[in-house]
Amino acid sequence: MSGDNCTAVTELILLGLTDDPTLRVILFVIFLGVYVITLIGNLSIIMLIRNSSQLHTPMYLFLSHLAFVDSAYSSSVTPLMLKTFLVNKTLVPLECCVAQLFCGATFGIAEFFLLAVMAYDRYMAICNPLLYSINMSPKVCTLLLITSYLGSCIGAWTFTGCVLNRSFCGPNKINHFFCDYPPLLKLSYSPHILAEILPSAFTGSVIMTTVLIIIISYMYIFFSVLKISSTEGRSKAFSTCTSHLTAVTLYYSTTTFIYVMPKSSYSEDENKVVSVFYLVMIPMLNPLIYSLRNNEVKRALRKLMNRKCSF
Repeated sequence: MSGDNCTAVTELILLGLTDDPTLRVILFVIFLGVYVITLIGNLSIIMLIRNSSQLHTPMYLFLSHLAFVDSAYSSSVTPLMLKTFLVNKTLVPLECCVAQLFCGATFGIAEFFLLAVMAYDRYMAICNPLLYSINMSPKVCTLLLITSYLGSCIGAWTFTGCVLNRSFCGPNKINHFFCDYPPLLKLSYSPHILAEILPSAFTGSVIMTTVLIIIISYMYIFFSVLKISSTEGRSKAFSTCTSHLTAVTLYYSTTTFIYVMPKSSYSEDENKVVSVFYLVMIPMLNPLIYSLRNNEVKRALRKLMNRKCSF
């Protein structure tokens, strides 16, 4: 009980994307298909990299972790979103809601770090090819991955810690399809000035730091590629970067919109649409981006398929 004799909230109600019964059926079919493609695409990338010796390089090691993060990120949200299409009232215990927030924040922030690590890897491969095997040794790669996951866990605890310090008393309806931080904070009973500033400041610092790493890496890459005399050599160097730049642009633009921009600059419906894109669509698109535009991945896939068919 709170000081105002208000019963503490133990369950939250997710309102989902829409109330229209027909539209809910259509969206369920669409997003179920998207989720299946997401899992198949990302798990296929992981298995392909694991079973193809020519892909046992730092670049594809980081890509396999990105695929894992994407599949886990989508899995932390999409099943619950699909449930909101099937039932009239989606009840979620407060503890489960906080757990979903923690998982989503962990994998979401990990993606920032991994995209920055992948940019650094491309910088080392193109600008320092003779020292690449030393600068990107297994020990260095492991350290970069540990740093990425550790940083994401710290960020997730920042979000969940701020939620756990709040009291929930009164309204229990979340106008969203998952337990996102802004709508959860809006339901909290106690004052939350620090809870608004701290997670946004952390997310903003992660975005700024990783963007800076990506920009500096690609500035060096750009000038190094310009020094390559042959057109074919320049095209090959750029081709290894275009997929990554596409993934960076899609992910950073949408997450910055949600977690860094002032909340008054967009509506709850816009929040939902953008959230669908970076939580559900981008994890599906990333495997397609990296496989369709990557000749090494396509060659490894053909080789693996031929080997399977020969048995």
